[in-house]
Amino acid sequence: MDPVSQLASAGTFRVLKEPLAFLRALELLFAIFAFATCGGYSGGLRLSVDCVNKTESNLSIDIAFAYPFRLHQVTFEVPTCEGKERQKLALIGDSSSSAEFFVTVAVFAFLYSLAATVVYIFFQNKYRENNRGPLIDFIVTVVFSFLWLVGSSAWAKGLSDVKVATDPKEVLLLMSACKQPSNKCMAIHSPVMSSLNTSVVFGFLNFILWAGNIWFVFKETGWHSSGQRYLSDPMEKHSSSYNQGGYNQDSYGSSGGYSQQASLGPSSDEFGQQPTGPTSFTNQI
Repeated sequence: MDPVSQLASAGTFRVLKEPLAFLRALELLFAIFAFATCGGYSGGLRLSVDCVNKTESNLSIDIAFAYPFRLHQVTFEVPTCEGKERQKLALIGDSSSSAEFFVTVAVFAFLYSLAATVVYIFFQNKYRENNRGPLIDFIVTVVFSFLWLVGSSAWAKGLSDVKVATDPKEVLLLMSACKQPSNKCMAIHSPVMSSLNTSVVFGFLNFILWAGNIWFVFKETGWHSSGQRYLSDPMEKHSSSYNQGGYNQDSYGSSGGYSQQASLGPSSDEFGQQPTGPTSFTNQI
């Protein structure tokens, strides 16, 4: 039997039922969805310019764009409705920095989640041998939580800029032919942004997953165990001092009772000797 089958038969995959490994597996899947929906996007729009002179018209102007959304490099030609002269235009904006940063964070988060899941399943004993493994895991989790927040926020702003720059109404305003009332300009097809919207959603979901997993990773570190010992020591001291106080009180009570009985002894003897006086007096009489 190969080592993988032995580990699987030993029940090591049960660790996936624990919150730490289960959330790490979810981070693995959500990272795939994040960079796939953003990095694999390609879209476009279609416009038409109907000039007064029909021979100068162009009723199908296709403008295609894709990741990483360097829109200022997307060029297209449109008619000017002034003879055969054509106007060369380009889209406005550049959202490549935010898009590439978002995809980079997603790819590295996927790789780390994959490696961490493998360690949890097959090398859990070595992971918990000393505090180094959980400590590194904790620091990386905190860093990726911050990166997901920054990357998702930046990409959300970048996507908003992409939507504005590729809005057919905004693109038509760039054409000189559309500024003449005699020409008819219209949008035939608008870009579909559903997958890009989904990428932003997955970005913030990844942030929630990584931030929530900080607590479960922290519980594996020595900081959590030392904190538990620090909290338990004062409680033990308090309980021990309370027990000592109760013991002294009991001993004091018992000694006090003994002294009271001892002091009552002579008083009872004296009380018993009081009739001897009158008895001897009668005998004398």
